[in-house]
Amino acid sequence: MAEDLRALARAKDRLQGLLSAVLAIGGDLELPVVLQRIVTTAMDLVGARYGALGVLDSSGDHLEQFVTAGLTEQERAALGGIDFPRGRGVLGHLIHHPEPLRVDDIASHPASVGFPPGHPPMRTLLGVAVTVRGAIYGDLYLAERRDGRPFDEDDEAIVRALAGAAGLAIDNARLFGFMRDSAEQFQRLLLPALPDLTPLSAAALYRAAALPGLAPFSAAALYRAAALPAAVGGDWYDALTLPDHTCAAVIGDVAGHDLHAAAAMAQARNMLRALLYQHPAPPGSVLTRLDHTLHALTDLPLTTACLARIEPADPGWTLRWSSAGHLPPLLLAPDGRPRYLHGEPGLPLGVDPDAHRPDHIAPLPDGATVLLFSDGLVEHPGHPIDERLDALAHLASAHAHLLLDDLVHALADHHPSDGHDDMALLAIRTPTAAGDHRPSERTRPDTPGKGLPQPVRQL
Repeated sequence: MAEDLRALARAKDRLQGLLSAVLAIGGDLELPVVLQRIVTTAMDLVGARYGALGVLDSSGDHLEQFVTAGLTEQERAALGGIDFPRGRGVLGHLIHHPEPLRVDDIASHPASVGFPPGHPPMRTLLGVAVTVRGAIYGDLYLAERRDGRPFDEDDEAIVRALAGAAGLAIDNARLFGFMRDSAEQFQRLLLPALPDLTPLSAAALYRAAALPGLAPFSAAALYRAAALPAAVGGDWYDALTLPDHTCAAVIGDVAGHDLHAAAAMAQARNMLRALLYQHPAPPGSVLTRLDHTLHALTDLPLTTACLARIEPADPGWTLRWSSAGHLPPLLLAPDGRPRYLHGEPGLPLGVDPDAHRPDHIAPLPDGATVLLFSDGLVEHPGHPIDERLDALAHLASAHAHLLLDDLVHALADHHPSDGHDDMALLAIRTPTAAGDHRPSERTRPDTPGKGLPQPVRQL
């Protein structure tokens, strides 16, 4: 009777552990995290020292991904340079015979082909197929119980139950990824590829009117979606050459994360483009005209924006900008020193079309970089906005020497925000003087094209 009670207690503990495990693997929607959690959770359930999840390729004949857990740093180092298993030997047996597999001595199994050099010794194995929507997605492998005993029927039963829940968690994560990718793709279709901004040539880099002794100036932009499923947003950027041969650049943010915000963003961007072409005027006047037009023709949500013009000057360049409640531009001097261009921000669009919108002017030397960005790059609920802006300035200064495309990616990859909002960045660099031997702008190595630099790289 005492043994029966102990068995019941162990069964209760295992069921409670299984329930906790199911909740754990279903608590995240990022597929890599889900796969790793499935492995570690299965290891905890049966007390295994090592675990892995092999993901099958589309043909179902071999593994295309191998997620491991339990290896020490020394064991991983010993396997350095050795590719992950593709599904030969005992692992391949489970691929081609997807019934649960328990092996007390791997070396003695008929399908065994041994281990690669540096592989930790393993004797016992428990393998279970993971099925998603009726098709085998991969196999869950566990090796070496910590108590030294072989895996038993109870281990097999509880891992099979976990594999069923794992299939649902994987399916949810894949659906989440599909929805997020679709939303992000839709958002990108609404955003422009930066055009050839040179009025006098068809070069793929951002250029001003030809001036003696100056190289072309360049631009790069990036949009990154929020970490939410199907969450299209209202962040946008644009840059174009105007009929008077100046360059206009804008960053904007429509309130909301839904189709309405995305549609409003597209309307605002297109109207602004038309106004810039038809009514040459200072940025503040253009924003006022845009606000009146949107107020008359659309139901635009609250929108912030910063509109700038870059004009040739003697010497260097002049930046004219006006803000509709947006964060200030960040100016990086040629030596990388950062400075925010503070000025009266004005009201956001959609509040009061008749409100005065001041213009601001700042000189730009050759080789300076102007960074326009949305608040998703810096906002963090646990930190004051001024602190996050300072963090961005330090980050931008540390990477100011990079080519523009690399710069915007570095800022997005190491952003000081909490990462829960979409972000848009637009970086514009004035030409360097003739004789400056700093690297010229070029595309990232993985940017598609036919040898011509692409002025935009979107993630």
